[in-house]
Amino acid sequence: MLESRGEEQVQAGTDDADLQRAAEEAFNVEVNRHLKRNYFALLLHGVFGMTGFRLLQAPTFLPAYLFVLSNSPTAVGLVLAAQHIGATLASLPGGNMISHRKRVVPIFMWVGGAMRVAVLGIAIAGFGVTGLTLFGYKVPSFVPDETFALWTIGLCLLLFGAFNGMQSVAFQFTVSKLIPVAVRGRLMGFRNFFAGIVAAAVAYMGGGYFIEHNLLGNGYASTFFLAFILTAIGLLGLKQIREPEPPNVQAPAPLMQRLKDLPRQTRTPGFQRYLVGSTLASLAIAAAPFYILHVKHELDASGQVLGGYGLGVLTISFMLLPTFVAPIWGILGDRFGNSWTFAGSIAVWGVFLLILLIAPTSLFWLAIVFSGLGVGIGGLQIAGQNLLLEYGSRDDQPMMIALASMVASAMFAAGPILGGALAEATSYTVMFLVAIVIKGFAVWVIMGNVRRKKPPV
Repeated sequence: MLESRGEEQVQAGTDDADLQRAAEEAFNVEVNRHLKRNYFALLLHGVFGMTGFRLLQAPTFLPAYLFVLSNSPTAVGLVLAAQHIGATLASLPGGNMISHRKRVVPIFMWVGGAMRVAVLGIAIAGFGVTGLTLFGYKVPSFVPDETFALWTIGLCLLLFGAFNGMQSVAFQFTVSKLIPVAVRGRLMGFRNFFAGIVAAAVAYMGGGYFIEHNLLGNGYASTFFLAFILTAIGLLGLKQIREPEPPNVQAPAPLMQRLKDLPRQTRTPGFQRYLVGSTLASLAIAAAPFYILHVKHELDASGQVLGGYGLGVLTISFMLLPTFVAPIWGILGDRFGNSWTFAGSIAVWGVFLLILLIAPTSLFWLAIVFSGLGVGIGGLQIAGQNLLLEYGSRDDQPMMIALASMVASAMFAAGPILGGALAEATSYTVMFLVAIVIKGFAVWVIMGNVRRKKPPV
């Protein structure tokens, strides 16, 4: 009798395992059935969405405009930090928000829409300082002074960062769910490639025409309004996604309960090294907004090199060559492993930051340096996103992605504040040398992961 009951339990367990395997196979069949459609939907979303966000987040237009309003590196750092403070606060709640959902794309779209409204707010704040000239009619300024505009832009960046923190978790989880690991590098590379081409053309328009000719009464605000339009178009790409439901998801749980499980998740082999390396790289990348201030106020104090045109050229340089290199970073990651490309991209970035310190005051040479900086930072973003998705099971990934995003955002927030204060107390040169040292530590840490088994194809 006991033997019979034991055999029944074994049989039931076997049946459950067979059902689970069958459900996973059916899910994978659905993923492959919609792979081409979803691949191109995410590509379309990237082309327009990334183009718009690059205009806002490039280390040229917004830092330069904030300096125009404040005339203080510390103020620039504080306002830019607001975005990353928002992302730091929202990343873990964002991970918990999607961890129990079978469909993530609806959340992705809602949060993405809120991000775009925040971008529109930045443009409106700019027009509020100077007024808006449209069809020969001038709308008077409606913002009391530049300080009020700085506070408004800081609030918009805080909200943008909070929604971006949620969206980045949703986006990366969506990619891990819909795109097989063997072709993720190519997807990220080609998203960056096509977005970079469009962004370079738009950046030239923003610097060489919008800012140079003070379009609509405020060339900077016009550029940010164009960013809003492009990102809104990119959001439509998500409507084309066909998202299959996984066979099982975690049960809904309070955030505190999810947090109690994080120590176990962080013990996933290789993840701790990734987290430390990513944290150091994020702290170093926070110096990027000060590259243009270094050029403008230490290399070009007379203003002969940089005007709206020069600003556009350097923005194009930061975007265009990285655009053509992005697919190469992705293919190298698929071929040799993302740990190698993570470390290699940091090395390239550090070398060109060192060259920036000795570059001659020539728009041609500065364009070459900004191209190299863009290649390094672009490769780091591609490798970092793909490397993160190699860790943990599908159930664990939302909170692991959220944790990595929160830590990176905290460094992005601290970096501009510390960097701005350090630059004001010493010089941009000292700040950049500190960033280079931090990059070296990031490479050393992440190189401990290159002996890990390459992700399955």
